[in-house]
Amino acid sequence: MDAIKTLEGDLQVRELRFAILASRFNEFIVEQLVRGAVDALRRHGAGDKQMEIVRVPGAYDLPLVARKLALSKRYDAIVALGAVIKGATAHFDYVAGECASGLARVGNDTGIPVAFGVLTTDTIEQAIERAGTKAGNKGADAAVTAIELANLLRRIEQ
Repeated sequence: MDAIKTLEGDLQVRELRFAILASRFNEFIVEQLVRGAVDALRRHGAGDKQMEIVRVPGAYDLPLVARKLALSKRYDAIVALGAVIKGATAHFDYVAGECASGLARVGNDTGIPVAFGVLTTDTIEQAIERAGTKAGNKGADAAVTAIELANLLRRIEQ
């Protein structure tokens, strides 16, 4: 296996540019995800001028704006952040499903990585755990994924 050429992305930001796309709905959770993403990008070498935070009303709105951001060609990757918490109706299923499939479609259609940092939880407590307590910070995880994917795509294009 050592003789087989292997391509993978590294975790060095260098000159990469990122859009952090965050929903305002469930803002007390999402703001922690944004902080985690910014911190992760900084720890991997990003300066403040390499990041822009873009806010949308809710998770359902993320794919539309992600597409506009990707098509602008201003960013090497998009970190999509939100929190959809299950309630007593089917609303959760529609919002979470459309958000996930829409963001995946943006990445596939444009070639710009869209890292999925949208929490889809049964309870507020689960969301809190994934936004920086027991289960780590999924915003930070999504930012690291965005760095790696952006670098991998650059290597593939070389």
